[in-house]
Amino acid sequence: MGLNSSRTAKGQASISVNKYSTDKDAVTGLSYKPTEAVSEEPSLNPSPSELSEMEVVVGPVEDLQLGLVKEVAVGDQKVLVVKEKNGVFAFGSKCSHYGLPLANGAYCNGRIRCPFHGACFDVKTGDIEDFPGLDSLHTFKVTVENDIVKLTVPQDKLKEFRRVKPMVKYSSATNKVNLLVGGGPASLICAETLRQEGFTGKIILASKEECIPYDRPKLSKTMSASADSLALRSKDFLKEHDIEFLGEKQLVNIDSEKKKAIFKDGTEISYTNLLLATGGIPRSLEIPGNDLQNVCFLRTPSEANYIATESKGKNAVIIGSSFIGMEVAAAILEKAKSVTVISNANLPFKTVLGSHLAEKILQLHIDKGVKFQFNTSPTELKGNNGKLTSVVLANGEELPADVCVVGIGVTPATAYLEGSPLQKNSYGFVCVNEYMQTNVEGIYAAGDITEFPLFLRSNEGSNVQHWQMAHAQGKNAALNMLGKNTKIRSVPCFWTMMFGKSIRYAGYGKDYNDIVVHGDDEKIACFYTKGEEILAVASLNHDPIVAKVAEIMAEGKMLTKNEVVNKSNKWLFN
Repeated sequence: MGLNSSRTAKGQASISVNKYSTDKDAVTGLSYKPTEAVSEEPSLNPSPSELSEMEVVVGPVEDLQLGLVKEVAVGDQKVLVVKEKNGVFAFGSKCSHYGLPLANGAYCNGRIRCPFHGACFDVKTGDIEDFPGLDSLHTFKVTVENDIVKLTVPQDKLKEFRRVKPMVKYSSATNKVNLLVGGGPASLICAETLRQEGFTGKIILASKEECIPYDRPKLSKTMSASADSLALRSKDFLKEHDIEFLGEKQLVNIDSEKKKAIFKDGTEISYTNLLLATGGIPRSLEIPGNDLQNVCFLRTPSEANYIATESKGKNAVIIGSSFIGMEVAAAILEKAKSVTVISNANLPFKTVLGSHLAEKILQLHIDKGVKFQFNTSPTELKGNNGKLTSVVLANGEELPADVCVVGIGVTPATAYLEGSPLQKNSYGFVCVNEYMQTNVEGIYAAGDITEFPLFLRSNEGSNVQHWQMAHAQGKNAALNMLGKNTKIRSVPCFWTMMFGKSIRYAGYGKDYNDIVVHGDDEKIACFYTKGEEILAVASLNHDPIVAKVAEIMAEGKMLTKNEVVNKSNKWLFN
């Protein structure tokens, strides 16, 4: 239903209307899922810069359908409005992660989930509830007078769409130290959550890297970016909120009885609570020539910069068809002389995504000029004067190579736990409970190094090495350091972008035994099943279907194979 734009003395509004499926699904109980935003008419509002505060008339409250998100133009910006049983709410239209539009996201029960990367927000408070991202959304005052809905929108909230939640300051009167080891999002989110939740003690964030926490997923996509441009927060931000950052601090030992962490440079730091979030270490090649110059790994901004520079006009060989390997191939192809990917499998991503989607991604790379060597592996790296010149394969071929990027997975960075009482599984991952606690009092773990109870799999111990999950676990660890007894409950999500094509994934598809495929050459959705249960979903250019499934899972509902095969869940495919 459309709404006409209305004027007040302070401003005007035009309404952009979303088209929705209002069919309520009998199994999931979810409805009100937006699919596309259509602008009804252009806005005639003055620019937000002209006004410090704008009053916007949305229209009659009866014209707002329950649970249907409306996009309201305010100047040259947008605000989203939704009516629920307990009132009408207005909130920011851009996801705080990368600033992408939320209008077509999955909305249900007072939450909206970003259709691109899965961040989730409470529309009443604007608070971020699931990740990725650091910040929350702005919310706006809504009044209903004579059954007419009005918004009050401050200019500054339109200019800066991200809202940093208030944080307390350090107080020397609080004799507690929370030490967070690791330079990724788990440590950073943990630090900020502690301050947001009232912790006034000392917070120390220690990383073996020199730079402050940065957006690691961008390394394999924007390989020339500097560490500063990728930083999740600035040094000034950390200082302002009394979060002490210590770079080039590699943890080598823990004295859990004395509650001390010992670092490679001899530094010892006493702690009240300790978070271990040290991530992974790239696996190396155990073949002759692995120490030659230009045999590279991708883990830091400086390594990404080096690969980008060295591959210009040169022959690049990538060992491994993982997401890192394929993203690097796509990133350097335009400037490299040639790019060849070596894989011991017959398709990239086949184990995770299945043959159908894997073949589409492979063809995309081939069409762009990436070469492949499948079902083989390197046996030797040859060089001249200590510098790489070629890669010898098990199938007998020898490829010219000026630079080689090794992307064959990672192992947990937990060597410092040798001899420690902390429990690990057979793969070296740190075992934690639903509260991110290890078996040692006062020590928590988060991110890639953890085996944790995954609620989607009946709390089966799982290792999920996703950027989003590290955020969620960092927050959860902070809450439990403060005694809030909060269980980890986050739907695993990841994404990638190659040659302009988006790939999304949600759920946990380990042990799937069948795949239901919907779509065509332009957009594809793959549902990974085990019996009647949908374990996970992946898509190629099919937003927001993954966000919708993620929201079903977050609600604790089960999407069934029969529903997907027959498309009986109508809102899902609209």
